[in-house]
Order: sequence, then structure tokens, then C-alpha cells
Amino acid sequence: MAAAADLRRIALALPEAYEDTHRRRPALRVAKKIFAMLGVAGNGAMFPSLGQDDVAVVKLDREDQLNMAAAHPRAIQPTETYGHHGWTYLRLTSLDEATLAIILRLAWAHVAPKRLTRAPAP
Repeated sequence: MAAAADLRRIALALPEAYEDTHRRRPALRVAKKIFAMLGVAGNGAMFPSLGQDDVAVVKLDREDQLNMAAAHPRAIQPTETYGHHGWTYLRLTSLDEATLAIILRLAWAHVAPKRLTRAPAP
């Protein structure tokens, strides 16, 4: 079972990742581009019964998004409005850390500059 602290720790270990805010919510970025955000409950999220610390949104390649949602239907769903652009809800409490790490690496790689994605994984 993953939590917001796990998401932060894993995401911030990625090359040149840093935490900022977007619309008063914690946002994880690389090269000024958001790859993950915390606290998206209440936005018409797919998991309305969960609190802010239990839900995140990530930016995935569409194919990665569909594959992950199919593999983890209770934990991963495309967002209603921007799902076709890769924005994807995560139910953190339904993911283990290993799966979360894979998802975050995919999200980071989707927006990171190519010079970073070619570097060996940490």
C-alpha cells in the first residue's frame, strides 16, 4: 500500500525532479513540466471517497495509461476530462511501491527532456 510520502520519495529520486505547486497542490516536475500531482480528490476524481493524501494524478503516454489501467483497474483510471491527453488518476492505497515506482518512472520519462531519459536509471 503506497502513500503520498512514498510518491514524493520515489518521484524526487528521479533525475532533476523537484516539487513545486500547481493550483495550490503539490506538483512534481522535471524541466518545468508536471509529471505528477498530489491531492486531486474532490475534482470529480474516480475515487471520490478517498482523501487528498490517497489520490494522485500522473501524466502518462496514452498506451502506457491504457495498459496500466487494464492491469490495475481498481487503482488506475484515466481522468474524465483530460484522460485522452494521458492524465491518469492513481488510488495510492491500492498500489504497492514497486508498481508506483514503475508508473512514476513512465510519467517522468513522458515529459522529461530526451537527454535525461537516455541516462541510466538510478
